[in-house]
Amino acid sequence: MSPRRNRTRRDETTRLDSDRAREGVASVQRWRDGDWQVRGVSGGASVKTYRCPGCDQEIRPGVAHVVAWPADERGDLADRRHWHGGCWRARDRRAPVVQRGRGAPRHG
Repeated sequence: MSPRRNRTRRDETTRLDSDRAREGVASVQRWRDGDWQVRGVSGGASVKTYRCPGCDQEIRPGVAHVVAWPADERGDLADRRHWHGGCWRARDRRAPVVQRGRGAPRHG
């Protein structure tokens, strides 16, 4: 007789793992400007185009990126921002992106 195997419910485990991979696992990160909930989004789960606040470039569908929002109770869905992973990690070292019109002077 062969030894008994502990069997898991494959359908349930697979569903939980695929949901976690698609939605990412949120974690709290501490930065100078406060605590942030941060969740990674896989390339396969990314279906819309977003604008990264760090570099002001588009995050195209299919590109893995990070979603961040304030960790306090005041943060809601409108406070979520989609960032390139590198832009999120470098946000303390970069100056904010300033939007200027075409006729505006470059320096100042």
